[in-house]
Amino acid sequence: QVQLVESGGGLVQAGGSLRLSCAASGRTFSSYAMGWFRQAPGKEREFVAAISASGGVTNYANSVKGRFTLFRDNAKNTMYLQMSSLKPEDAAVYYCAARQGLTPYSTVPQYDYWGQGIQVTVSS
Repeated sequence: QVQLVESGGGLVQAGGSLRLSCAASGRTFSSYAMGWFRQAPGKEREFVAAISASGGVTNYANSVKGRFTLFRDNAKNTMYLQMSSLKPEDAAVYYCAARQGLTPYSTVPQYDYWGQGIQVTVSS
């Protein structure tokens, strides 16, 4: 079992930055690929970014490529999503997810564990 806790969300103006963190329990964090997904009201949960278990491979949605950076610190059991140049359409509840395995897939069913989500609001 892996428990995931997100932090760092909040309200930011368009063009601003936020850093989300996802802290994971357990001693095998480095064997899990991790990802971020988001869900806006009335929309399906969508892929944002994912990172391999080692941190050497990342995968981004086209909508955030060049603006978001995903990285992890396996010694701290924590993953980070640095979000810059935020747009109103980035506003959503952001979910951290983990999957047993090395590959950073981009689809919801591939992930085994989920955090409770954290709100990101972007004002225009």
